[in-house]
Amino acid sequence: MQNKLTTREEYLRRINIVTEYINNHLDEKLDLSKLADLSNLSQFHFHRITKAFLGEPIGAYITRMRVETAARLLRYTDIPVQDVAFKVGYEMPSSLSKIFNQYYGISPIEFRNDKNFIIMKPALINPALNLKAPKILDLEDQSLIYIRHTGDYSSLDFAGAWTKLWGYVKSQKLFTAGIQHVCIYHDDPKVTEPDKLRTDICLVIHKQAKAEGEIGVKILQGGKFAVFHYQGAYANLGSVYDTIFGYWLPESGMQLRDVACYEKYLNHPDPEAPEKSKTEIYIPVQ
Repeated sequence: MQNKLTTREEYLRRINIVTEYINNHLDEKLDLSKLADLSNLSQFHFHRITKAFLGEPIGAYITRMRVETAARLLRYTDIPVQDVAFKVGYEMPSSLSKIFNQYYGISPIEFRNDKNFIIMKPALINPALNLKAPKILDLEDQSLIYIRHTGDYSSLDFAGAWTKLWGYVKSQKLFTAGIQHVCIYHDDPKVTEPDKLRTDICLVIHKQAKAEGEIGVKILQGGKFAVFHYQGAYANLGSVYDTIFGYWLPESGMQLRDVACYEKYLNHPDPEAPEKSKTEIYIPVQ
């Protein structure tokens, strides 16, 4: 059993390398043989293993990442459609239009112009949340250890992941003051099916670490962020995000940067008093 677990963790480590590379190079031609080399798997086994761990063929995964990224850029930025196509790896806007139509039944231009068009769930904009004006901060890069989970946010084992991460901190003697609990959300649940939502459950650390098994190591990209402070149940965070993107962002005059949002958790959640949970929401802006 221990050998099987170790093998699975090693495959997860390799899959993490591949998916991080894909996420950071969507604007380039992604050569599958190069991805296989990055994973240190033979090309024959590469396709079978990535499909087993990602739940879809690697080519389908890449296409989905491109289309879903395009949908977010079209909805939340003013980047011209032609430039959106280039940013997600299509040489011609017509190529993006064709695949976008296949996925969502609407063209990129129509999707941008029709703010009421719903790909999946409707937005739950709630101005009554009375979110305070965010702090605008310029942040440095930060080092993370993380575990990648895929699936509906409400079904993820956050506690189990953080227990593993803290165990790794202890075993590798990584403890310092100022370790923080963070989650990076790579997908928009308005665009991506729940079972394919990608979440990195992370600890911000201050010592050098190395990846091991399912525990990855990477940099949380810094830059300019609008930082919202929210106190309340995690179950309402979807509405908080919808209000930020549908109410605050259009009024702010700011544009989103092409970087994932993330959350920082400021206290331990109390199941008996979820309304006391405190969360900082980091929205990348320019």
